[in-house]
Amino acid sequence: MGRRLARDLGYTFADCDALLEQRLQCRIRDFFETEGEAKFRDAESAMLEELVAGADAVIATGGGIVLRPANRELLRQRTMCVYLKADPEALFHRLRRDTKRPLLQVADPAARLSELSAERDPLYREAATLEIETRGKSLQMLVDAIVHALPSASAVGRAAGASS
Repeated sequence: MGRRLARDLGYTFADCDALLEQRLQCRIRDFFETEGEAKFRDAESAMLEELVAGADAVIATGGGIVLRPANRELLRQRTMCVYLKADPEALFHRLRRDTKRPLLQVADPAARLSELSAERDPLYREAATLEIETRGKSLQMLVDAIVHALPSASAVGRAAGASS
């Protein structure tokens, strides 16, 4: 989604998690296991600060980026943050085979997604400039909705997105 949005806007695309894995020289899941979530969130926050200070880009963040108040403030003040709201059932359908997300490596990932959604929804809303319901929308419909919501591509600078 982020890549297509970046292409349509003529921006670069930055995947915060992929860049973190390059910097950490390991998978996020492995870093979580060896160093813990707090150290991961420190690295994630530092990466976000770098990305929003850089050139115009569409930034794809991990879903937990909103857990820290400083990150929410940074997203709110320095980006047009788009909250792609998806219900936990749809997320489970999309992520049921995912082995990369450490917080979903539990006995009941569907229940965990419901918990995470309930916890994070108000945080996403706090950070978001724009909220888009994803149910029943194709990838191109979502990209078009974001593009049409922009005041102008040059006025926005950076678009960051966190998906529930």
